[in-house]
Amino acid sequence: MLLPELKLRRDKIRALMAQQNIDAAIITCNVNLLYTYGQIVSGYLYLPLHAPARLFLKRPNNITGEHIHPIRKPEQIADLLKENNLPVPQTLMLEGDELPYTEYMRLSAIFPEATIVNGTPIIRQARSTKTDIEIIMFHRAAKAHAAAYEQIPSVYHEGMSDKEFSIEIERLMRLQGCLGIFRVFGQSMEIFMGSVLTGDNAATPSPYDFALGGKGLDPSLPGGLDGSVLKEGQSVMVDLGGNFNGYMCDMSRVFSIGKLTDEAYAAHQVCLEIQEKIASLAKPGVACEELYDAAIDIVTKANFADNFMGIDQKAKFIGHGIGLEINEAPVLAPRIKQELEPGMVLAIEPKIVLPSVGPVGIENSWVVTAEGIEKLTICNEEIIQL
Repeated sequence: MLLPELKLRRDKIRALMAQQNIDAAIITCNVNLLYTYGQIVSGYLYLPLHAPARLFLKRPNNITGEHIHPIRKPEQIADLLKENNLPVPQTLMLEGDELPYTEYMRLSAIFPEATIVNGTPIIRQARSTKTDIEIIMFHRAAKAHAAAYEQIPSVYHEGMSDKEFSIEIERLMRLQGCLGIFRVFGQSMEIFMGSVLTGDNAATPSPYDFALGGKGLDPSLPGGLDGSVLKEGQSVMVDLGGNFNGYMCDMSRVFSIGKLTDEAYAAHQVCLEIQEKIASLAKPGVACEELYDAAIDIVTKANFADNFMGIDQKAKFIGHGIGLEINEAPVLAPRIKQELEPGMVLAIEPKIVLPSVGPVGIENSWVVTAEGIEKLTICNEEIIQL
């Protein structure tokens, strides 16, 4: 990745560090290294406030260049800084919400006199607004994502299970260049590529904080498809993460096995209306809770509130930031007063679950512009009969 782009990203973090009088940061978690260094390594990016960043590298051993220092262990960082006449930080930022406790304590001990602060919120805030190059990456990912989804009807055959259907769609995604890995912030959320939900499984509560749940195939991964056969009169929602270049493009589309009930088509139309309303309201300066409240107002007036974002267990949001991870800031949820900013990229996903039928609704990825929001994922949004 070009150095000017990496410097721009690092300077976004530095600006936030300066506001809190933080002298330096040590960055070592994969996603944050990808953001600040352009690739994942085993090592530590040392980011001082007023000097060039330095990489203290363990693996791979074939990276060389200015400001790159091979090391065996992080304790060498302090001595190498002194050798290069760099000051010892008085306040040091670590990825406190992401590092294991042992690693956090080990890195803290490198500079025993320094005050240690949690830098995860700062890095996530910097990452929440994307650079021009990141938005280009999203456009490319969205195009590949849509190209895969457009082929979904071609891989369906009668009598398939949700598992068999998902495998074929996953193959389409991989052929378009999807990397497969589904990156999520936090230790309590995980899934394989995404979910394919049909029938009543879409309303099955899950421990994960995704828009809809699903039983899953095994208690070790309790979310998503459960092996159900795709049945006449039921819907199928495909929600596979589009990681084609590191950036998690997000999109859901609904298919039907034969015809659905009139109620299902009406509910789907309500979700499209919610999407249209949010698209008309969203712009820089608008608070996240305003968009959530607008969605709740529409779905309540349409008498689908009891089935919105789940039935017995509901997701308390209708959208979220996306980026190198699927769940970035901001979150479109009640009492979230954070305002939209240009460069934020969002997944907006109003969904309704109907007993005996399954899920309907829509999800697209959008970028916040100076005037409003622009849709990235462009393909058919109606329920497609298989």
